[in-house]
Amino acid sequence: MYRIREGLIPTILGAIVTTLGIVLGQNRKVDKMLSSTVLGFGLAHIVLGIIDLFEHRY
Repeated sequence: MYRIREGLIPTILGAIVTTLGIVLGQNRKVDKMLSSTVLGFGLAHIVLGIIDLFEHRY
């Protein structure tokens, strides 16, 4: 069975959500506040996931 490192799932999820936020930001029909919120949510997940990855290295 594979062992997934702690923090890897939030980091991957954050990358996906950040990409979604960037794509929404390029669409003129979507409100800028919504795209900025999604982008910030994704970046926060990336940061927290990376912190977990470094904290639980061993």
